[in-house]
Amino acid sequence: MTMGELLAVDIGNTNIVLGRIENGKILNIARLATDRSGLPPDYALRLRQTFAMEGIDPSRFQGAIISSVVPQVTNAVKEAVKRLLGLKSLVVGPEMRTNMTVALDDPGSLAADLIAGAVGGLSCYAPPLIIVDMGTASTISVVDGDRRFLGGAIMPGVGVSLAALTAGTSLLPGVSIEAPDHCIGANTEDCMKSGVAYGTACQIDGMIARMEEELGQKAVVIATGGLAGCIVPLCRSEIQYDPDLVLKGLWILYRMNGPETGRG
Repeated sequence: MTMGELLAVDIGNTNIVLGRIENGKILNIARLATDRSGLPPDYALRLRQTFAMEGIDPSRFQGAIISSVVPQVTNAVKEAVKRLLGLKSLVVGPEMRTNMTVALDDPGSLAADLIAGAVGGLSCYAPPLIIVDMGTASTISVVDGDRRFLGGAIMPGVGVSLAALTAGTSLLPGVSIEAPDHCIGANTEDCMKSGVAYGTACQIDGMIARMEEELGQKAVVIATGGLAGCIVPLCRSEIQYDPDLVLKGLWILYRMNGPETGRG
């Protein structure tokens, strides 16, 4: 399918990632804070301002696709894209054609971001795959050698865990998410940073080992998401860091399912 530029929108619990993609190449990436109370005019204004700041010509977009884990924001962004760009957005869902089979107990329950991440992973790497997406929640997805999405695990994200720790204790201060020089912290702040950073890395390593044991073979492990860049270097597993994995998946999904969208 030959097309112009694609607007790929990944709506997460904390941030909305905007990708400008042409022929599979990601040209720009921008981020907005997710606002659950935002109305279509609010999002249209924020999109217009973001495009202006990034020097993006909105008239170049010929298609749009949305992945969302925040249902109340999906329609607001979809309508904002319609008002601003005159485009009907393709919204990722389990009914879409993909490059894999969903082998969950309830295939319809598979979240849009996990679909996009797995599709993006399969477009770049040979299965079996283990995909770690570290955002507000940390998810681990498994695709076997037959390109079947088997399932995975969902855990509190690094930021969520740290916020719960400081909110639920009287004497522990707020700290940034970064690794101290040593795993054995010599002061309260370094102890907290060690627990969050090295502890999360050990958790990821342990989950990878157990999942590979269940698969009965080694897998290509890919990490993505806003916090993966801080944690992956601390892991002892061999992990491919691909921050644009979901956007790559959205491009593939649009090519496989669009354009039933378009202007008008």
